[in-house]
Amino acid sequence: MTEEKKREKLREIVAQTDNIVFFGGAGVSTESGIPDFRSVDGLYHQQYDYPPETILSHTFYERNPEEFFRFYRAKMVKPGAQPNAAHRKLAQWEREGKLRAIVTQNIDGLHQKAGSQKVLELHGSVLRNYCERCGKFHGTEEILEQEGVPQCECGGRIKPDVVLYEESLNQQTISEAVQYIRQAKVLMIGGTSLAVYPAAGLIDYFSGEQLVLINKTATPRDASADLCIQGSIGEVLDAMP
Repeated sequence: MTEEKKREKLREIVAQTDNIVFFGGAGVSTESGIPDFRSVDGLYHQQYDYPPETILSHTFYERNPEEFFRFYRAKMVKPGAQPNAAHRKLAQWEREGKLRAIVTQNIDGLHQKAGSQKVLELHGSVLRNYCERCGKFHGTEEILEQEGVPQCECGGRIKPDVVLYEESLNQQTISEAVQYIRQAKVLMIGGTSLAVYPAAGLIDYFSGEQLVLINKTATPRDASADLCIQGSIGEVLDAMP
């Protein structure tokens, strides 16, 4: 099937359903200038002595909080980032009653910024931060304005409400995501290589009519998809009605 035929098929699928669930990863936000921290770049090698998976672990956070927050501020928090065409199209489909929920591995809050209402954040959000001592919630600006390890007025450490390596995903969020995926007629997966577990395992709960995969590179699930489009998620969705 040619690329144009594939996109025509996607238009037909979207037009004929009112129950899409979108499952997305880092590729959805790279087009907004938020880097995938797994990608290798010269700046990263110049500035950090540890791989990102090590820095973003619970153990490293506890043992080396200063270095954790240096990386976190530089690589994970992008307050000026704006939603791209993919975020905007998904918000439009929700308003039109076509899309029921977004299940995202991203922590940037751009889906909500674009207007999406039902967003299940598997790995938390940089927009939420809380004091480990008193529980008070703090905005991202308080993380960025302080130097070193950010502190609450009570003296407690402020922790980003994101799921670090070695930490468990929120069970309520997982349960809700499973429910939406199970009930979906169309599961659209975009901007993810489906390599991060347990999040990627959630798509095993899908038993609906159409599994659609949109990603720049191949994924382990391509062969089982009803429609597989290799390309930019923003560019592909932007061409949809």
